[in-house]
Amino acid sequence: MPTRRVEIDGRSWQVYPSGYITQYDADEYGLIFVHGTADQREVRVTRYSPSGSRSREQSLAELGEAELRRLFDLSQPSATSPEAGYAL
Repeated sequence: MPTRRVEIDGRSWQVYPSGYITQYDADEYGLIFVHGTADQREVRVTRYSPSGSRSREQSLAELGEAELRRLFDLSQPSATSPEAGYAL
């Protein structure tokens, strides 16, 4: 799985495509931002609609640093997201 790394507010985050399928699968993809490890790990999740490439991996590779930052700012904590295991 391809990953990206982005520095946000002095913290390094790994960015992964989520692989979670929504009803908007053809137009919308999920990203997972991970900082830290084990008990210190923080996970945030967001969705986005890429322009250009339609594969999750390629669209992640095409995102610029500013766009990754914008998506991080729109992300939500993992405890509220089905991509990270939240269930009703």
